[in-house]
Amino acid sequence: MQKTPKRDIHRDVTNKILAAIAADPGDFKMPWRRQSGGLTLPKNFITQNSYSGINIFALSAAAILRGFEHNLWGSYKQWEAAGAQVRRGAKAETIVFYKSYRGEPDPAQPDDDGHRRVARASLVFNIAEVEGVTLPPSSEPAPLIERLDAVDRFVANTKIPVQIGGERAFYRHSIDTVHMPSEQLFTGSDTMTRQESFYATLLHEICHASGHHSRLDRAVPKAFGDAVYIEEELLVELAAAILCAELHVTQDTRPDHAQYIHHWVKLLRDDSKAIFRAAARASEAVTFLNGLQEPTRQTQAA
Repeated sequence: MQKTPKRDIHRDVTNKILAAIAADPGDFKMPWRRQSGGLTLPKNFITQNSYSGINIFALSAAAILRGFEHNLWGSYKQWEAAGAQVRRGAKAETIVFYKSYRGEPDPAQPDDDGHRRVARASLVFNIAEVEGVTLPPSSEPAPLIERLDAVDRFVANTKIPVQIGGERAFYRHSIDTVHMPSEQLFTGSDTMTRQESFYATLLHEICHASGHHSRLDRAVPKAFGDAVYIEEELLVELAAAILCAELHVTQDTRPDHAQYIHHWVKLLRDDSKAIFRAAARASEAVTFLNGLQEPTRQTQAA
């Protein structure tokens, strides 16, 4: 009797994200980007805990592609325990969590302490496919000026140097400085203001700066388009999306996405764990940058 092939959770989730990207090949954006507004962080409706890592992007992409208004989820048993019922025929989405265990250290690896992690999958359903539960009222974000003031404070608290001038936005690792054009050079769109475009780009570059050797010490790309460069751009895409969601700044599609997205698609096809690594490092960058904030903001974000 033949054994059932072991499920590759990483490949399953990566293939879903690749399918979501391919769903609209003429539109150069990652599938968790909304047509209006930015990323909405997914939550477990029952526990009120936010999802983390790859689950942020897998669930957000699913919510957008399937037209769900609320990024709220729960397992079948959780909905049932809450007195609700998942509708017959409802389609579940996969989330990934990790279980730790201790194995035998590899003698060929001096740093191997025997700790191992294994990926496990669970299924969750969106609140739109559940009966017997009341949808939460939509909350209006704070006025734009208050939100952008909050981003100013956030960036200032990181102590990362920012220089305004020139015509390009970039982070120069060698001198540890973010360079930004004047806000007047940015343009708005149907879904975001010119000011939001400036601040979303600024947060993107701040996420790059989080990798400096004095901070998280990520590998430095040697050339445009090399493997390190592509992975860095992907993790920063994810980290900036999280920060924009937390700070309630609309993040529209960046003009450079067209040149990156085919690299990202190839990376995800070749390496099923790439998006998981990028999401984990993105969460690490966000946690680090949040840790540089004043206690009042950390309390509000908790």
